[in-house]
Amino acid sequence: MKRILVIDDDGAVRDSFIAALDYRDYAPVGAASGQAGIESAGAVKPDLVFLDLNMPGLSGVETLAALRGLYPELPVYLVTGFYGEFLEPLKDLRGRGVLFELARKPLTVAEIRAIAEGVLACHDIEPAPRTYAPPLSQAAR
Repeated sequence: MKRILVIDDDGAVRDSFIAALDYRDYAPVGAASGQAGIESAGAVKPDLVFLDLNMPGLSGVETLAALRGLYPELPVYLVTGFYGEFLEPLKDLRGRGVLFELARKPLTVAEIRAIAEGVLACHDIEPAPRTYAPPLSQAAR
C-alpha cells in the first residue's frame, strides 16, 4: 500500500483529497495542521505528501522544511490558492535546494489522481543493478 499524507487545515479539502485517493493500493491519511502532519510522517513514512501552504500555526513552508529534515527525498506537492503571498519563501527554499512541486487549488479528482499516479510510478522504478567488470589484466590487453 502506498501511504499518501494530505496536510490541510480545511477539513472539506482534506476529505476531498482523501476520497479522490482512496482507490488502487493507496492508503490516504489526513492531518489538520502542519504539526500533526509532521508527527504523522515521523510515525510512518508517507510515499507522497499533498501539503497546503496557507495554514494557521506552522505554515506549509515551515512544514515542508520540517518534512525535508525527516525525509530529504520525500515527494511533496504544495497545493495552494495563495501562490503569490508565498512566492518569496518558496524561492528561498528552492535556492537552498529544497525539492517540491506546486499545484494550484482547486484540483479536480482527475488532477489529484494523475499527480499521485505519476509521482508514485516514478518512485516505483528501481535503478538497474550495477554490474562489476574487473579491469582487463595486462595479459588480456
